[in-house]
Amino acid sequence: MTYLAKNLTNGGRELIAFRIGDQEFCVNIMSVREIRGWTPATAMPHTPSYVLGVINLRGAVLPIIDLAARLGMKPAEPTVRHVIIVAQVRDKVVGLLVEAVSDILTVTDDNIQPTPDVSSDFERAFARGVLAIEGRMICLIELEAIFSHLESEAA
Repeated sequence: MTYLAKNLTNGGRELIAFRIGDQEFCVNIMSVREIRGWTPATAMPHTPSYVLGVINLRGAVLPIIDLAARLGMKPAEPTVRHVIIVAQVRDKVVGLLVEAVSDILTVTDDNIQPTPDVSSDFERAFARGVLAIEGRMICLIELEAIFSHLESEAA
């Protein structure tokens, strides 16, 4: 079920929600290029542990990031049910491995509550707020903050 704000002109934005383990997260839909099924990645040497490898996406090499591992959670064990969110992060395109896309949300800034003070410094660095919608708690994350290292590393 999708939560719809009544007036998009008052700070409204669309977010795409997805699951990692028993938690839900969301990102700005404007950074999402496509959603595709899981494709096994070719491992690359000397990459961080959260980089599963690369795939060929219509002739372009796309790095696949285990978003659970990148967020400090238990690394994913990809199955055919997992999906890859192809996202634009600054001037790089990356594939984000998640368990499932759950929703497209239309919210206003009033729907976004501040990140709780009990959060770790790492979480506060990427979490832009929490949405309490339909009995669900969804963490709004900022991809640019999670992947700030992309400016200095080759993906």
